[in-house]
Amino acid sequence: MPTEGAATAGLTAVHGLRVGAQPTRPSTLYLDAVAQDAERRAALAPPITSPHAGAAASVLDEVGHAVADLAPTLGALSSTIFDLAEPGFAEVGSVEAIRAALEAEAIAVTVGVHGLPTAFVARFDAAGSGSSDAPTIAILAEYDALPGLGHGCGHNVIAASAVGAFLALVRAERARPGSVPGRVLLIGTPAEEGGNGKEILARAGAFNGVDAAIMVHPFGYDVIDQPFIGRRIVRVVYNGVAAHASASPFQGRNALDAATLNYQAVGLLRQHLVPGDRIHGIVIDGGERPSVVPERAELEYYVRSHAAETLKELSLRVEDIAHGIALATGTGVEVHWDPLPFTLPIRSNTPLGERWAIAQAERGRTVRTSATVPSHLAASTDFGNVSVRVPGIHPVIAIAPPEVSLHTREFAAHASDPAVVTAIADAAYGLAATAADFLADADLRAAVRADFEASGGIVDVERYFS
Repeated sequence: MPTEGAATAGLTAVHGLRVGAQPTRPSTLYLDAVAQDAERRAALAPPITSPHAGAAASVLDEVGHAVADLAPTLGALSSTIFDLAEPGFAEVGSVEAIRAALEAEAIAVTVGVHGLPTAFVARFDAAGSGSSDAPTIAILAEYDALPGLGHGCGHNVIAASAVGAFLALVRAERARPGSVPGRVLLIGTPAEEGGNGKEILARAGAFNGVDAAIMVHPFGYDVIDQPFIGRRIVRVVYNGVAAHASASPFQGRNALDAATLNYQAVGLLRQHLVPGDRIHGIVIDGGERPSVVPERAELEYYVRSHAAETLKELSLRVEDIAHGIALATGTGVEVHWDPLPFTLPIRSNTPLGERWAIAQAERGRTVRTSATVPSHLAASTDFGNVSVRVPGIHPVIAIAPPEVSLHTREFAAHASDPAVVTAIADAAYGLAATAADFLADADLRAAVRADFEASGGIVDVERYFS
């Protein structure tokens, strides 16, 4: 029979267990398996082709020479923006660096357009294409950083690639007047990370008169139609009744209890989401002191879906949960949707995407379709809101291994590596070649528009969830 001392010692040993401050590391087995499957499917996929002629080879040669000559400048611009690491709507230094690069090529830049101090636009018109009905394509630049992570999403690469594409087209047109027959806009779009700057610009008319919009994003794969899913933000506020948590808790209505139940109910909803949908949230406010029954609690969720229609449906389910929990706990509830503009899923234009893939093949890259990459690699972007207003593409270009996630310090390390200049040059060429193809080939432009209309045409974004 154990002695009292032995029993006490046993309790001490058990109570002395400590986990430590460091979390366990997630397993990579799943990622390894999906990567292997993606490689298998990519090997079986046919190459991407296009039935359209695009721009003349001589024009694309000029573009290629220009990109090669610009590469050191683009690498330096990327490094400058990376080091500045300015958050959304505060990208003053980044915009000035871009302005300096453009003005060095005798390009006028207008900063502070459409009510956003760090939005800008530059433009050029090819010889003889100054009329209002000339085809117009916009190349979009992003340059905002993530608070605390800097350029963990590689927007410095996006900006340098867009500037490089624009300048390459300018140089090609100057070398061969009329070879880029149309109008090219370079639009600087602030605050993609949470601020949804492109939607703000769109509502102010930034894309009026634009026939197509293109941009590129760094990633772990080369994909033409990588799915970027829609996202809404919802804030749920529960209003309770304060009371002394020890002396008279029965006099209270606990807002934190309501928030806790809400978090659990949303968690249970996840089992019944359609594949690819996501909901993730945090508790913003849970009370002031343990001795007071919380009279206010607030949660914030990001609600995401691959289709605009299912995003609308999922939004209604989340709202039903909020009201049901209020009824169960005797609290009041406020549901506030979209404190910042929502983002819709990207609609990728197939004919434009085919031209991008062909241009990347010229650079030695094999572009995949979304059917051959892991389907779980889905985030959101405000370019989705542009892509349902005008035809567009938002391809991704590999600068890091597939297992390195966006929004991490590891991805930032790849975005700042000197070797990234190769990807910037490839991306700049791809954007410039796609733009040149679009402006030079009337049949391609007709196919781009037809694909856009067949995919749903223009969406009334502002009133979509009304």
